[in-house]
Amino acid sequence: MPARHIAKTEGFYSTLGFKTVYRGDDYLLMMRDEVEVHFFRHAELDPFTNYCGAYLRPSNVDALSREIAALNLPAKGIPRFEPAADKRWGMRELALVDINGNLIRAGQEIGPRYGVDHVDAQELRD
Repeated sequence: MPARHIAKTEGFYSTLGFKTVYRGDDYLLMMRDEVEVHFFRHAELDPFTNYCGAYLRPSNVDALSREIAALNLPAKGIPRFEPAADKRWGMRELALVDINGNLIRAGQEIGPRYGVDHVDAQELRD
């Protein structure tokens, strides 16, 4: 994913429990449990227009949500955090926007999709 500042990105993800595997001037690789995240330096990146992201499938999204909530990130702006909640599409998901504007969603299945055949793409972005 893109990162404006490698060192600041490393610091942010360290607070989320990630450990640095490799750090160069233009590249960062971090790991937490079995999750590996890669960042490349993009000095001109505008976090407010960044459209990059990732989807994680933790074994316990609620535990991860509590852990991130303890960091007291704001609900609006960049970075921001939305705690885990049940979604119409049969997932329990959280959303985290990092300091670079990358959207990280994490979720686990909770059951059928509540009878919906499709989900509006705008709803997924909100």
